[in-house]
Amino acid sequence: MILQALYDYYQRKAADPDSTIAPRGLEWKEIPYLILIDKDGTFVELQDTTEGSAKQKRAKKYLVVKSKGRSGSGSWQTVNILWDHFGYVLAQPKNTDEKGMPKALEDARKQNKSFVQEVKRIATLFPSNEEIQAVSRFYDMAENIERIKADPLWEECIKKDGTNLSFKVIGNTSIVAANPDITSLIECSSEENEEEGICLITGKKAPIALLNSAIAIPGGKSGAKLVGFQKKSGYDSYYKEQGMNAPISKEAEDAYTTALNTLLGKDSSNKYRLHDTSVVFWSQKPTKLEQSFAFLVSAPPKDNPDKNIEVIKSFLSSLESGVLDEKDKTPFYILGLSPNAARISVRFWRQGTVGEFSSYFRQHFEDLDIVRNKSKKEYYSLFNLLTQISFQNKMENLPPNLASDLTQSILDNGPYPATLQMQCLARIKADRNITSIRAAILKAYLNRKYRNRTNKPKDIIMGLDLTNTNQAYLCGRLFAILEKIQSDAIPGANSTIKERYYGAASTTPATVFGRLLSLSRHHLAKLDTGKCVYYEKLLQGVISDLDSNGLPKYLSIDDQSRFAIGYYHQREELYTKKETTDKE
Repeated sequence: MILQALYDYYQRKAADPDSTIAPRGLEWKEIPYLILIDKDGTFVELQDTTEGSAKQKRAKKYLVVKSKGRSGSGSWQTVNILWDHFGYVLAQPKNTDEKGMPKALEDARKQNKSFVQEVKRIATLFPSNEEIQAVSRFYDMAENIERIKADPLWEECIKKDGTNLSFKVIGNTSIVAANPDITSLIECSSEENEEEGICLITGKKAPIALLNSAIAIPGGKSGAKLVGFQKKSGYDSYYKEQGMNAPISKEAEDAYTTALNTLLGKDSSNKYRLHDTSVVFWSQKPTKLEQSFAFLVSAPPKDNPDKNIEVIKSFLSSLESGVLDEKDKTPFYILGLSPNAARISVRFWRQGTVGEFSSYFRQHFEDLDIVRNKSKKEYYSLFNLLTQISFQNKMENLPPNLASDLTQSILDNGPYPATLQMQCLARIKADRNITSIRAAILKAYLNRKYRNRTNKPKDIIMGLDLTNTNQAYLCGRLFAILEKIQSDAIPGANSTIKERYYGAASTTPATVFGRLLSLSRHHLAKLDTGKCVYYEKLLQGVISDLDSNGLPKYLSIDDQSRFAIGYYHQREELYTKKETTDKE
């Protein structure tokens, strides 16, 4: 179903006159450097096509004949048509140490030999094409290579292995690799005695692609593939080799790989990345969910940090107004991928409708709703949510599969992964800081965990719940009151009981609360009569609901979460009342 859905997406984009998706057999390729030559093939200069600065620096894209998959010891024989990296185009070895240089030189020599042979072959096919003939004559002049190496841009060009180059003839606006004669080669690229079969995607009998094209996935190798069979490695069956094991026609293979590369492209708005997982999404036709989806989950744009919040608000209001209908049956697809050596791993695949996924995200944001200070963010995208529970707020410091597992739980409208709860509690104890989003995560985790169970515990509501008699929740409330008493009694103190006792109080309450209650008597004595009476009533209201047999000796992970939520709820209530009193 994955390949079928990608094939359909290609057909949708190809039929759209405003789409820039590459036609069959072609691809948009970034080519950072151009070799400028005259009509006689004489080298003039190197041209840098990159624009922007620092991390925003990008090379110009050109529509060229699609790159060919190559791997193994014979990969040097496979070349791209009039564009490739500097090993093929100029026999320049890759950057390596002195020990590896002899092999690198030999590899580059063989690559360049294959590239030049292909240039000469194409030149014989188009004898009247001046651009192609100029490139052919370029390789007849050995001094051209030396001139290139003397160019001011040469050292910058070879700094990075795999830098692509192509040719441009003076007076022309585009590169030779984009010449109409070159791009027309794909129409006559069929080989003799091609193996045919029934395509698994289209169901039609057609020539089968023995090798599938590479997919450019962040963090992966340049030749990584979604579909691939290595020869004589135990993957062949019934004496079939390579692509014949899973027959996909050349036309369908070109369509699905182009679609996936387009979705994963740098300019794509249909992708996002969480940790090591690249996620692409699309619908059968343009929809509001497709426009909003990336902002629901990804990092906000650097030039507009509040963009995600604006889109989430618009998304939720669209559901309320009916602009986005939860009964919308338009198919919607979500594919999570991660690099795995020379292949690509499918982390998850979800197929549903626009209405279903819209309702799942609405539920997700409702579950995260919690009482908060007006200065705090109202909504968090999935990226922002995860960074709030990671060390130094960096995604790379999260457990490996957490981002992927959380995404799947939202898409399935199921319980959040247990690692989310554990990571959140770990950061709370390490930072001694219970923020609104961390409390919201724990609230949402517990409510979703028990939602569909029989004899489930009481749901945790947005704000302070005076009817909640869970012992852990009450202990959290009690801790917040004791902390507030201390801060009122000793204004400007360098630290509070939270810094010294939160870890013990939230795991083994019985060991510390006796001492904390004793300390509170000294703190209460420093307050005026009105405040003293107020806090004593608060304390009594909580203590009266605690078990008469004493405080819990140990709190489970779920109860540690309830403790944190109880603490947060009570603290917000105390400070909200203080702000209201101050205004009056």
